Amino acid sequence: MTADVLSPRIEAATVRWHEGVPESVRFGDVYFSRDNGLAESRYVFLDNNGLPERFSTVPAGGNFVIAESGFGTGLNFLAAWQAWRDHGPEHAASLHFISVERFPLTREDLSKALDLWPELSALASQLIDHYPPLIRGVHRILFDAGRVRLTLYFGDILEAWQALTFQADAWFLDGFAPSMNPEMWLDQAMTAIRAHSKPGTTLATFTSVGRIRRALASTGFEMRKTRGYGRKRDMLIGKLPAGTEVGDTATPGSVAIVGSGIAGCLLARNLAERGVPVTLVDSSPEAGSGASGNRQGATYVKLGVEFNDQTELALSALMFSQRIYRAYTEDYWHPTGLLQLAWNEQEADRQQRFLTRNDYPGEVLYPVTQEQATQLTGVPTQSGGLWFPRSGWLEPSELCKSLAQHPGIKRIFDFKVTELTPSQGQWRLSSATAADLIADRVVVCAGHVTPELLPIPGEFRFKSIRGQVSHLEEKQVRTPKAVICGPRYLNPVHEGVAVTGATFDLRDMNPAPTAASNEQNLSELETMLPDILIDQSNTGEPIEGRVGFRCTTHDYQPVADQLQDKDGNPVRGMYLFTGLGSKGLTYAPLLAEYLADWLSGQPRCLSRNLARRVASRRMHRTYENDSGS
Repeated sequence: MTADVLSPRIEAATVRWHEGVPESVRFGDVYFSRDNGLAESRYVFLDNNGLPERFSTVPAGGNFVIAESGFGTGLNFLAAWQAWRDHGPEHAASLHFISVERFPLTREDLSKALDLWPELSALASQLIDHYPPLIRGVHRILFDAGRVRLTLYFGDILEAWQALTFQADAWFLDGFAPSMNPEMWLDQAMTAIRAHSKPGTTLATFTSVGRIRRALASTGFEMRKTRGYGRKRDMLIGKLPAGTEVGDTATPGSVAIVGSGIAGCLLARNLAERGVPVTLVDSSPEAGSGASGNRQGATYVKLGVEFNDQTELALSALMFSQRIYRAYTEDYWHPTGLLQLAWNEQEADRQQRFLTRNDYPGEVLYPVTQEQATQLTGVPTQSGGLWFPRSGWLEPSELCKSLAQHPGIKRIFDFKVTELTPSQGQWRLSSATAADLIADRVVVCAGHVTPELLPIPGEFRFKSIRGQVSHLEEKQVRTPKAVICGPRYLNPVHEGVAVTGATFDLRDMNPAPTAASNEQNLSELETMLPDILIDQSNTGEPIEGRVGFRCTTHDYQPVADQLQDKDGNPVRGMYLFTGLGSKGLTYAPLLAEYLADWLSGQPRCLSRNLARRVASRRMHRTYENDSGS
């Protein structure tokens, strides 16, 4: 691989162990105090930012944001998480912890380091279990059912502060001594810290170097020395003058979500768990009745040969969806692994170029031979391919119903929205058959009918695509034990049926399943996996199917953004979450998290580059994209 080719993998830290304490070989410094690293973290960062007391005053629906330079072993994060559990409010509120690490520890080194602190073992085991693959960029991880959100940026610190959208309440300035790691302490980094701070923001750092104190003071922080930890005489603390010292105190306004597919239900549940009042509206009698109503669906993306923003968005969505769906493993999520089959010459060539130009950790994907593919899937394959060990399949319809069952979600079904109109600073949702609804903000998650509901003029570049899946009974197919993808996907048998599909019918609006579409699915399936079907020619039993209409966009990228008019002006209180196409089960969790961040005024989980990929303005036919985004 040449040096100018972007690789998703990031270089891991090289650690040596001296008297049981980890040291960075690159920076020649310890990760924490040899005396008592946990006590040091609590004194330097928690106590000197006044966190236990400040945590207790975060209001309902509010949040508190800690930003850190240098994640290291995660000890500071675990100490803050433990303090949030002990001192945080009992009502719905969120702790956000944002941290940057250029040379992240491997999972093995992380585990060994945190073994030193038995009192943190319950929290440490969760961090280790959810620790992301060593891939550059943003990783959002949820703990305690979303009460704690960790945003890890693997990469350079200046890039991180440019890419991320947040305002901190407190800073942990860590990351090895300035003499050992000068790039972490550049004046540009100090300026970025100020830009990401609000009035009343505090900071603490173990260092007492005069250059650091002067640089922070020049940006507006009131800086002073205080007693250091242990044998260290001094350390620095600072505060921006004026303003509140707690997290966002704005009361979150009500949100109406139009559409109860996987996107709408994930967003509704996400907001409700943050304390935001939600009304979930749908024309169907229950959640998960539209395109998300299939019995089975694969969590699948096709990663590009070039590691660009589009590929990074797909990869981020894939990894985040796997973390989110793990909570439903005993019910609706089946992590069987997934094989992306090199089913013809063109796909085999594409996969080879992909592997040559990229370096992915094996926990994300790795190549397999025909023999390995056959062993992993349990059925004969004609080729190898790419194996995604953490992927699998979902029961989307049942998951949607489960997600909608939350006391913070008001469910209004059999309500077909015919018009969305502004009304005295709020939005009115009208229907021909029921009384109007009123909400402060509206998110349109209505799939292929989205253009009919947009309350602004213009031509929009959305496409409706009919997709029919076919239901194969267990006696009709040699069932795999993992998902197989190619020109069609095939899922393992569940409750006597394996789902395969789906067709891609751009100009067919027939909502009823057809024999022709079933035949097309079976023909493509046999092209991908010859002899996968068991001969049923003498039974005369028809194959059942189901039709859903996917919504996609002109560039096949989703939309998750505040609605903008053709001139780029935001429409107050109106948001779009649609255009997910055939990859909705994979993209929806990450984009629901992103929109919930936005709607609740919390730090956003997408970098600015990736946010541009899902912007709404590009949906206007008159919009010309000159920014390359």
